[in-house]
Amino acid sequence: MNETPPSLLGLTTYLMSKTGKAARGRLADRLAQRGLRLWHMAVLAALADFGPHVQRELAARLSIDRSDVVKIVDGLGAAGLVERARDTADRRRVTVTVTPEGRALLESLKADAVSVQEEVLAPLNPREREQLTALLRRVHDGAPPDTARARPGR
Repeated sequence: MNETPPSLLGLTTYLMSKTGKAARGRLADRLAQRGLRLWHMAVLAALADFGPHVQRELAARLSIDRSDVVKIVDGLGAAGLVERARDTADRRRVTVTVTPEGRALLESLKADAVSVQEEVLAPLNPREREQLTALLRRVHDGAPPDTARARPGR
């Protein structure tokens, strides 16, 4: 029998972790059907939301190791979803820009994410979903910056 100990069910951090892990797994499965990982979506979203980035700054923004960003951008570039260009003033700097195809894919990926969100939040009514989102946003905004380097796709 796989019953969660009641003392853990009383810990909000435990519930957030378990729920987050389940939601992340579902979204990762959806992305895997397209041959993508969560970091692919994160890079596309950052470029679409914040504009072109130097690869090193993109790594810092997303808390991804620089070498992993190179691999992610390589894959996105090979698929025509991003473009890279050397900075004419500093040839060491490579600027990454999302392409129209990358923006279109991101919109489709966001629809997948919303679908997963609907599945995960199915037990809540619309008002409760709004409340949960508002509360989680406050917790997120008040959390210290994530300084740990994540692994691609995690």
